[in-house]
Amino acid sequence: MAGKAKAMSQIKQLLRLHRQGDSIKSIARTLGISKNTVKSYLIKLATGKLPVAELLALEDPVLESKFHAGNPAYKDPRFEHLSDNLESYRKQLGHVGVTRKLLWEEYIIDYQQGYSYSQFCYHLQQQLLARRPGMKLQHLAADKLFVDFAGKPLYYIDHITGELIACQVFVACLPFSDYSFAIAVPSQRIADFLYALECCLQHIGGTPKVLVPDNLKSAIIKADRYEPDVNRSLEDFANHYNITVVPTRPRKPRDKALVENQVKLIYNRVYARLRNRQFFSLDALNEAIKGKVKTHNQTRMQQKPWCREERFLAAEKHLLGSLPATTFEVKYYCEPKVANNNHIYIGRDKHYYSVPFIHVGSRVKVIYTRSMVYVYARGKQVAVHIRSYQAAGYTTVKEHLNSHHRHYMDRSPAYYIEKAKEKSPELHLLVQLLFEQPRHPEQLYRTCDGLLRLQKKAPVAAFAKACELAIEYRNFSYRFVGRILQNNMEDHQDLPAKEQSLPIHGNIRGKEYYTQTTIQF
Repeated sequence: MAGKAKAMSQIKQLLRLHRQGDSIKSIARTLGISKNTVKSYLIKLATGKLPVAELLALEDPVLESKFHAGNPAYKDPRFEHLSDNLESYRKQLGHVGVTRKLLWEEYIIDYQQGYSYSQFCYHLQQQLLARRPGMKLQHLAADKLFVDFAGKPLYYIDHITGELIACQVFVACLPFSDYSFAIAVPSQRIADFLYALECCLQHIGGTPKVLVPDNLKSAIIKADRYEPDVNRSLEDFANHYNITVVPTRPRKPRDKALVENQVKLIYNRVYARLRNRQFFSLDALNEAIKGKVKTHNQTRMQQKPWCREERFLAAEKHLLGSLPATTFEVKYYCEPKVANNNHIYIGRDKHYYSVPFIHVGSRVKVIYTRSMVYVYARGKQVAVHIRSYQAAGYTTVKEHLNSHHRHYMDRSPAYYIEKAKEKSPELHLLVQLLFEQPRHPEQLYRTCDGLLRLQKKAPVAAFAKACELAIEYRNFSYRFVGRILQNNMEDHQDLPAKEQSLPIHGNIRGKEYYTQTTIQF
C-alpha cells in the first residue's frame, strides 16, 4: 500500500468480487493486481465496519477517503507548535533582514524535534496563503482600464552624444479582454503620464467608465485606503474624457493584478525581443514597441479559443464611450495678485499678462494650458491671452488699460494727424508739416498735445488764423501758436519780420574759388 493508490473504479470491482465470494487469489488474477494489495483493501474493509453495498454507492472521491484517509499532519504536535507561533513568524518576516532561514534556525533551537527547514517553509507558506486567499474578479466589458508603469526602463541612443537615454514604459490593459497597450515616455511626470493615457485612449478608440491607476505621484497626491487625493490634472483629464478615477489601495497590487501580469508579459514579448536592437530616437523605439505589442495581442491565449485582439474587437470595443472632439491639454493653476501696472506674473514662463485695470491690487484665478491663458475674477472670465514663453516679456491688451495709459500707448504720428483732421483743416496741415521735420516723433507728441489743448480753448476763427500764420512763418511750435492767441496777433500785428531767403543770382564764388592755389579776380 506504500505505492500509488489504485483507481476507485477498480476497488469497486474488487468489492463486488469479494461480495460474490471470490477468493483473494481469484480476485487478484481477475483484476491484475497483487494478492497483498487485495488483502490490504479487505483488511481496511473489515476494520471500517461499513457494508459493501454502501461503499459501492459512494462517489469515487468519497470512497477514496474511506480507504486512504491520508496523513493527519494537523494532529502532529510539531504542527500544533508551528500554528501557535505562526502569527509571530508572520510579523517578524516584515522586519528588515529577517528571513525564513533565520526564523527556522531560531525555531529549531527552541524546539529541537521540530520540522526540517524544507517542511518548516512548506507549512509556513501554506498557512500564510490560507490566511490571504485570492479572489477571481469578474470584469465587465468596457468597464475598467488598468494602468501602470513597468519597473524596468527601455533605452534609446542619443545620435549626437551617443548617450543612453532611459525611458519609462507605460502599460495599460482592459481586464475584460486583457487587450494591452504600451508606450515609452521620457518620465513618469504628470505631463508624460497624461500623454501616455491619451495615446492609449486614442489607440483603443474609446473611453472606459473607470480608470484604475497605481498610487504614483502623477496620479495620486496623497494615498489613502478610503479617500485618496487625486491629482488635479488627472481629475481634469478624467472630466474631459468622462472617466471616473478609482485608484488601487496602497500596497495592494492585486487590485490590478491583470496589468501587473501584463507587465511581466511585456518584459517577455517586448523587452526580450528588442534586447539586441538599437534605437536612435524615442519615436523609433515606440514604433518597435507598437509592433511587438500588436503581435502580443494577436497571440492565441492559453486555454482560451481566442486572442486578445479578437476578444476586444468582438465583445468590447463597441461598448466603449465616444472620444471627445478635442484633445486634452494639461491645465495649470495659480492665484497671482494684479500689480499696479494691471499685469499678472506667471512664474512658470516668467511672463506678464494684462488684466482690466479695475482689478489692480486684487487676486485673480488663472488657468493656463500649453497654448492659452485664462484669467477669472469674481467668478467671471476677465481676460484671455495666447500663452507666451518669452521671458520677462509683456502681453498687453489695450482695452485692459485705463484712459491715460491707453492714450499713451495710442500715440503715433498717424494718431495725431487723424486727431487734428477731426478738429480743423488748418490744424491738420500744421500737424502734418510738424511731423515732416527731421526729428524723432516722440519729441513732437507733447507739441501735438499742446496744440490740441489750445484748439479746445481758443475761438475757432482765431485758432485757424494762428495755425495759418504758423504755417506761413514755418514755425510749428506750441509756444508760437500760443503767443499769437494770447497777444491777439492773428492780423499780423507785432509779428516778427518773416525771414526771407536770398534771391538766386550769379555772384557766387563756389568751391573752385577756394581750392585754387593762385587767386584770380
